[in-house]
Amino acid sequence: MSSKVVSAAEAVALIPDGAVVAVNSSSGLNTPNFVLKAIGEAFESRGRPRDLHFFLPIAAGDMYGVDGIDHVAKPGLLARVIAGSYPSGPSNRESPKIWQMIGADQVPAYNVPSGILFDMIRNAAGKRAGVFTQVGLDTFIDPRRQGAKMNKAAKGDIVKLVEMGGEEWLHFPNIPPDVAIIRGTTADEKGNISMEHEGGYLGALDVALAARTNGGFVIAQVKRVTTAGSIPPQRVFVPSTMVDFVVIDPDQWQTTETPYDPAISGEVRRPFSSFPPVAFDAEKAIARRATLELCAGDAVNLGFGISPIIPRILIEEGQAEAVTWVIEQGAVGGVPLDGFAFGCSANAQAIIPSPTQFTYFQSGGEDCGLLSFMEVSSEGDVNVSRLASKPHVTAGVGGFIDITSHGKKLVFSGFFTAGGLKLDLTGGKVTILQEGRFPKFVEEVEHVTFSGRRSRKLGQDITYVTERCVVKLMPEGLVVTEVAPGIDVARDVLGQARARMTVSPHLKTMDARLFKPEPMGLVLPERTTPRFRSARS
Repeated sequence: MSSKVVSAAEAVALIPDGAVVAVNSSSGLNTPNFVLKAIGEAFESRGRPRDLHFFLPIAAGDMYGVDGIDHVAKPGLLARVIAGSYPSGPSNRESPKIWQMIGADQVPAYNVPSGILFDMIRNAAGKRAGVFTQVGLDTFIDPRRQGAKMNKAAKGDIVKLVEMGGEEWLHFPNIPPDVAIIRGTTADEKGNISMEHEGGYLGALDVALAARTNGGFVIAQVKRVTTAGSIPPQRVFVPSTMVDFVVIDPDQWQTTETPYDPAISGEVRRPFSSFPPVAFDAEKAIARRATLELCAGDAVNLGFGISPIIPRILIEEGQAEAVTWVIEQGAVGGVPLDGFAFGCSANAQAIIPSPTQFTYFQSGGEDCGLLSFMEVSSEGDVNVSRLASKPHVTAGVGGFIDITSHGKKLVFSGFFTAGGLKLDLTGGKVTILQEGRFPKFVEEVEHVTFSGRRSRKLGQDITYVTERCVVKLMPEGLVVTEVAPGIDVARDVLGQARARMTVSPHLKTMDARLFKPEPMGLVLPERTTPRFRSARS
């Protein structure tokens, strides 16, 4: 038996020019950086492979463009990129290379919800007719809006609007990969891949299967190789029949900033006392108010932004296991991590493949989604995916549209204004010392990532939580239902909004405990509405 182990340079030399390359990776998790770096180095030294079409169901690389796709963000190397999300970074740093290329129209770029991209991979593997979905109708991926295009260079259409059974659907034709690049922890001599040190499996099996069933090949990056037959069969995540080449990176880190943490891969349980408390500030106050939307026993998804604070708040309140967190990278339960480890959970109950998790989200299976907003419109639309003024500090849609399209209850958190906002939270009330220059509640958002119009049609329960008020999406539009102590609703809310909104005749004052440093003494209520339909007599 010939060995499948090759060097990174040998593996990437086999990638043909013009190939569609599917990469199984996330922002700081499960990214095959060693192989991606080798592709960039091969192009720099030999001018090939070139004109590659990268297909990234979640993302590739850390948030700031240090690793991942920035290794291959080179004119001539990239012919097109389709991704669930892209690196982002703070405005005080140089933008990631991929954003420089996108902004300069050096590469056609598309942003498609991660769940849909995994659906495309699955359908390409089965040689089916592409993806037909209602996820994303009336958002920027709808061809009546931007059609998922991120720049002027993206001239070709990758999605169509079709009608079936009297209903509107989005159709994404298959894009079969020629090459799949995946990552695991261990490979045996035959090429069986296990993932015992990984924080998520993502869609490694699906990506590999799609390449193999369409005549392509699979490169698996791993940390180590063991003898044939030494990996227990129930721990083999990608079988040898779907792996062509194995590349060893002995220095492979678990996440972008984590060499190895056994709690991330579920090998040990981390004490709740080891999670540091969240410093008291306005973000914590917002997160606390969002927490009040939960019920004990809920299955809850977390988005990026303020929401990852919430698990720490529940730990602080002695409610660490009151809800079960479900993360798009596949973790179920435990404590979701933030920063560069976002997408991983410590102490997870289970880690399942991302495509399966996205099916759960797309159907509205979770009880609540806790997400963020950059802009909210008069219609209740939310933008988290693009700001023309700061394109590189927004990472794109990720799983946001998959989660929100049919989610039963959604809570969007953020500050009411941006750009220089200064607050004082002394004495359990909010004092605005300096107002933000940019309203975030606007007449129309730049990018529709969540459709308020479609949400009202579906009857979703929608709440927007800020540091100064709580707003609900009602049939008549945006309604202010709560205001923080110390805030004048006419001056500080209606006077600082560009969106049309009204004030509820039953306006309440937000709980003063939200705005004090000490724990709130929070106990989540039991759910009173049934989660499933009872049997019919």
